[in-house]
Amino acid sequence: MISAEGKQKLIAVVGPRNYLDRPEDLILYEYDGGVDKARPELVVFPRSTEEVAALVRISQEHGIQLVGRGAGTGLSGGSIPRRGGLIIAFARMNRILEIDLANERAVLQPGVVNLDITLAVQGNKYFYAPDPSSQRSCTIGGNVSENAGGPHTLAYGVTTNHVLGLEVVLHDGTVIHTGGMEQDTPGYDLTGLLTGSEGTMGLVTKVIVRLMRQPEVVKTCLGIYNTVDDCADTVAEITARGITPVAVEMLDGVMLRMVEEATHAGYPRDAAAVLLIELEGLTEGVTAQLEQIRAVCENCRAREFRVAKSAEERDLLWKGRKNAFGAVGRVSPAYYVQDGVVPRTKIAPTLREIQKIGERRGLIISNIFHAGDGNMHPIILFDHHKPGQLENAAKAGEEILEFCVEQGGSITGEHGVGMEKMELMTKQFDDDTLNMIAGFKNLFDPECRFNPGKVLPLGKGCMEIRQRALTAANML
Repeated sequence: MISAEGKQKLIAVVGPRNYLDRPEDLILYEYDGGVDKARPELVVFPRSTEEVAALVRISQEHGIQLVGRGAGTGLSGGSIPRRGGLIIAFARMNRILEIDLANERAVLQPGVVNLDITLAVQGNKYFYAPDPSSQRSCTIGGNVSENAGGPHTLAYGVTTNHVLGLEVVLHDGTVIHTGGMEQDTPGYDLTGLLTGSEGTMGLVTKVIVRLMRQPEVVKTCLGIYNTVDDCADTVAEITARGITPVAVEMLDGVMLRMVEEATHAGYPRDAAAVLLIELEGLTEGVTAQLEQIRAVCENCRAREFRVAKSAEERDLLWKGRKNAFGAVGRVSPAYYVQDGVVPRTKIAPTLREIQKIGERRGLIISNIFHAGDGNMHPIILFDHHKPGQLENAAKAGEEILEFCVEQGGSITGEHGVGMEKMELMTKQFDDDTLNMIAGFKNLFDPECRFNPGKVLPLGKGCMEIRQRALTAANML
């Protein structure tokens, strides 16, 4: 609970036009792109690192728990204030501070929208590689917190591969700087540790990212299949032949029909599945790879192989992929997006298991995912107005993720653990590993005020680690 005194001090930092406390306003901050909800007591909008540090110091003085928030597009409950308290929203810290094309770097505030980075430099033939499906709205601060991926990270890597340095506010208001404009810096890789920490260790107030040159040529192709297994087998065969496209996306029949009805992107509605494949590089190399990809698709029984004939046709195919979640919203009152990872050779059996889980639970589950790196995104359709449907969908999601782990995969590829998957961490890690993770959390956030109730299972978080340590000390 935020005391009246603490609230007034927080408001004084940001000013009267930069906070929300009315119930009708706070309700907009009780959810993200997932299904969980929890309402904050106060939302503030700082405009500088100094204001963020001041807010954190006041929060420490008054014992206030806090959560950082970007655009709220996350899909694991990472920006939801599970225990109430304060949301520090970075929407007004949205400036590109520096662009250094000579050294292929950019310095950004955390509220900069992902796509705006590329838009700022594309006139000079540069781009920012990580491209989540929500890139038109998600922000770089949230991308760093969740270590976001995207279709084109198959070749280029995820967010951590493109973040060179951070400015971070710690639990007591101390501001630290990790990494830098250089290619590498001495000492421990704190930038790597904090990227993907889901706001549980500190608040990111500045990000240094790597920019990349646009390729000479881009080719986008579509493999069309009569069976899901043939489509999935193609992915493994592409890898086996040593071909690395920049993107390999798979849509099953249920999904591609919803997408086509919404966007008219050119996907065949009668297909069982399609592969959206993109190649980039020098003209000669891309031309050779395209013929290799064509041969693989045909050998894996693709009924048709199309190559986009123009930039407009390419953009339309990607519009279908990037707007897929909106297309689902036209068909189902609600849906639940999951985010497991399996080895590429396990995609086909995993899709079969997902279908079985859907049939067993009476649910329609569609699939659209980053097939190139085995990052599965089953989308579970349900009606939240019907009692028990949400719980049924959540159970189906748990069963899917448990199967992913059994296949040698992971419970998350890019959406993070948040509050949605924290209990499944015991399926991925043993107690010693979880204790080590909790130790890092306790080191950076000894009062356990930063994004509490996230990532670690209940009973294994930093509060419990501290309590066990105190108990052990008292027994000596």
